[in-house]
Formats: sequence, C-alpha cells, structure tokens
Amino acid sequence: MSSLTSKGQPPPPVRTLFLGSPPFATAVLRQLLASQHEVVGVVTPKSRTQRRGLKQEHGPVADLALKHRLPLLQPKGLKSPEALDQLSALNPEVLVVASYGEILNQKVLNLAPHGALNVHGSCLPRWRGAAPIQAAILAGDEETGVSIQRMVLALDEGDVMLEKRISLGSQETAGEVLERLAELGGKALVEAVNQLAEGRAVFTVQDPSKATMTRKIKKHDGLIDWSLEPVALTRHVRAMSPWPGAMTHLPDGRSLTVLALEEASADDAPPGTFLGGPEFLVACGAGTVNLLQVKPAGKGTMTGRAFLRGAKLLAKNRLGQELAP
Repeated sequence: MSSLTSKGQPPPPVRTLFLGSPPFATAVLRQLLASQHEVVGVVTPKSRTQRRGLKQEHGPVADLALKHRLPLLQPKGLKSPEALDQLSALNPEVLVVASYGEILNQKVLNLAPHGALNVHGSCLPRWRGAAPIQAAILAGDEETGVSIQRMVLALDEGDVMLEKRISLGSQETAGEVLERLAELGGKALVEAVNQLAEGRAVFTVQDPSKATMTRKIKKHDGLIDWSLEPVALTRHVRAMSPWPGAMTHLPDGRSLTVLALEEASADDAPPGTFLGGPEFLVACGAGTVNLLQVKPAGKGTMTGRAFLRGAKLLAKNRLGQELAP
C-alpha cells in the first residue's frame, strides 16, 4: 500500500524517467509501473541481438516499456546533444536509475529538479562499484541490501536516502541474490519517490572511511584457483553463478563449469589433483572439495558422479593448469 500524506491522501504522482538494464532493472521498473507515479519514458541499451543486427528482439526492460506504451529510448550514449534533448523533452521531475551501465555526466544529472536516484545493490558505502553482489558473497558477508542514493559524478558516493537489508543465505548464488535485491530495490524506490513527493526525503552523507570498492566482473574472473581453501572455493562458485561461471580446465584442455561443491575429507595432494571416484573429489588449498554439480562445455548440467562415469579422468590427473594472469 502506498504511503499516505498528512491529509490521508496518496502521495501525488511524480514524473519519473527510468534508466536501467536487465536483469536487475526489470523488477525495479515493474514495481515503479505498478505505483501511482508516472513513468514518462524508459532508457535502456539495445540488446545484444539488436546491436549485432541479427534480430529485432528487445530486452525485458524495453519489452515492459513497449507493453505500457511508454516512450522507449535506446541511444548509443547519453552525452550527445541529441540524446540530452530527447531526455529533456520528456520533462521528468526525477531520474531513477537501476544498473544502467553508463556513468552519467552532470548535464544528465541536472535534467530533473529532483536530480537522479540510483538503486544500488549493496548497503553503501560498502561495495561501491559494478559488482556489489559478487563482492558480498566472496567476502563472506552475512547480510547485504539495497541503497537508494542521490547520484553524483563520483561513483556511488552520493548521499543515501533509504536503505533496506536482507540476510545472505549460505548457499545463495549471485543470481539468486540479484533476484531478491531487484524486488527489494523496486519497493525501496517507490518508497523513496513517495518521500520526495511528500517533501520528507532525508539524505545521509556516506562515511568514506567505511567505503569498499568492487570492479566489473570479467569472464576470466570465473577461473577457479584450486589453491584456495574450501570455504573460499564455495564462495567463488556461488559468486560466479550464473555468469561467468566458476570454470576450470580438464587435462585434455576442455572447460568444465562447477555449479556446486562441498568440503570433503582433507588430502595432502597438490591443489587441483583429482583424487579418484566415484565422488568427484579434488584437492585444494588446505583441504578437499567434492564437485556435486558440473556442466561440461557443450553439454547440460549433471552431477559430479554422472560426469565421472563418462569422463576419461584418472586419479592424480590435475585440473585447472591454465589460470588467467
């Protein structure tokens, strides 16, 4: 239910311009559209198939805009005078941003009288940057959340208006956490815009001494370092799911994605050594792990046991000989 004003009426609708990219932005936009606020337009990058000219398929954020017959803008960037004119013509009162993927310049931030609100997937100032969910899992954080912050030129350094927290499950993957945070972020955003409409928004300056940074996850970040201890390997597998996937190389050079593992009885073999079946046991730093679920290149997901039945893998073979620099 929407918040009520002092006169018992819903907050007046605010003209919002939405900028975001899937998957995180999809649930956020859906909840904003379900609120009383007016979405005057949606800005989202073109999908990969659109950019390659293969198909005219839109991404899920664009699909929502088209379904609701909203102006849809998919510019190559927002720095050109033409792009700025298009945004300005929509006359927004506030910009709302969710994982848009481009650092906005001051001209864009100044387009709306209330500026720009960003839905960020962490409790700022912890985990500023592009991969807060993965960073929280890798660090073993017990909780995370979303922050609604006023955007400034410096990355994720703007004052925080609203924060919502959740506990992290011990087996949750980055993809599963993202789904929960996107839903939570949508609710938090509507609450924040309500506060703007009612004139009761309060912004809190971040403590820079508590700030931690993340960087964008790249494909090679998924490579498994078998010298890690079992707890760190478990976090790595969770953080890299669904993309880029926790991947290792088999002795014949083929890749193998690890989807789930558990700690097993220790062995003093070198890290990455296959210890023999029927369980898919691999030595690692200060221990051993059992690969419970894997996905060979070009094949479907299977248990570690099922993979071993068809694989030509011998005890004492080494996995992951080629680590990225």
